[in-house]
Amino acid sequence: MRCLVVLIASLLTIAACGRETQTGAAPTQASAVSEGKATGEITVWAMGGEGENLGKLAAGFERENPEAKVKVTPVPWDGAHNKIANSIAAGQTPDISLVGTTWMGEFAKTGALQPTPSSFDRNAFFPGLWATTEVGGTSYGVPWYADTRSLYYRKDLAEKAGVKPPATWDELKSFAHAMKDKGGAAQGINLQAAGSGAWQTFMPFGWQAGAELVGSDGKFTMDTPQMRTALEYYTSFHKSRLSSSERLVPGAQVADFVNGKIGAFISGAYDRSVILKQGGPEFESKYGVTELPKGDRAASFAGGGDLVVFKSAKNSDGAWKFIKYLSRPQVQAEWFTIQADPPAVQAAWQDPVLAKDEFLQVFSRQLKVAKAPPSIPTWEQVAATIDSGIEQAANGAPVGDVLKTMQASANSIGTGN
Repeated sequence: MRCLVVLIASLLTIAACGRETQTGAAPTQASAVSEGKATGEITVWAMGGEGENLGKLAAGFERENPEAKVKVTPVPWDGAHNKIANSIAAGQTPDISLVGTTWMGEFAKTGALQPTPSSFDRNAFFPGLWATTEVGGTSYGVPWYADTRSLYYRKDLAEKAGVKPPATWDELKSFAHAMKDKGGAAQGINLQAAGSGAWQTFMPFGWQAGAELVGSDGKFTMDTPQMRTALEYYTSFHKSRLSSSERLVPGAQVADFVNGKIGAFISGAYDRSVILKQGGPEFESKYGVTELPKGDRAASFAGGGDLVVFKSAKNSDGAWKFIKYLSRPQVQAEWFTIQADPPAVQAAWQDPVLAKDEFLQVFSRQLKVAKAPPSIPTWEQVAATIDSGIEQAANGAPVGDVLKTMQASANSIGTGN
């Protein structure tokens, strides 16, 4: 996710150990969205570029609903978590807010979110994205835009090395060797080994190996043979110096990719514009993107942004109608032309602008097999534990010991449920 997460334990009513100290309101059935046009003011908080540009899209909704007015308040991502938490604590929320997918478990558990009306068709969305809205079996929002991960690679260096884009784990290892030994890259591939969010690059390998983060009994499953297989494979790139285990400064990965120091890396569609900005139009022919190589099964990370309606909303009916409007395939496609956010609605990818763009279609195919982390109130704390374990293993710590520590830490934090 393109955001900074700051946890405010007192506002989320989670004790230092991560276990819940307040249960919050029990799930209730959301009211049905009424027939007819929306009316009244609809207040929305949106972060980053979404907040700056949503007004352009809201104009269409207001033309269809002349008695309704959408008021968008842009909120910086680095202050968004605190602002939402404070508004919940004070009972002064907007009607709608954009929420990072990994925050859903925290905010739903406070009892502050309305369950999603049944009139929304979950099958219209990519399964992994809809899963980000579900907490304890109940959906508390609607996916707005998508984020997943695919493999960027230097086509020119691959041609020099005599290799094709990898489709399996074995091929990825030989591909990375060739990109370094024959292609001239200092790193055959960069796999994030340190810093916040390393788990987003690692967990697709975990899921591909058959690992899960939480079992059917609701308990963490970090120390398993499947997770060990994934972590040993992932960190073998660092131990064989095919990938650096150092913490990169922001922007360094793309810069090193453009200058040829990195032969490949894993990231979202948003890096396309950054690459072309740094490399210039002529660089477009020098790189490509492909789906993540498969392990026992195909998988990637599912994230992005969800839209939620608060129980304290003053205009719930108008809020859900606006979200319904934003979920139309043609509106999702229009939003992509404004903000370049990949659509969360599957039918939107059939729009001519998206359908003819093979770069984007790689991410569309990747979204079909993308998985989300568990929507639990303590996820950010658990994610930090995984990040720490990845860094330790990448720097030589025995994987078995790392997984035992990771499991114990996750157990001590708890799920918050």
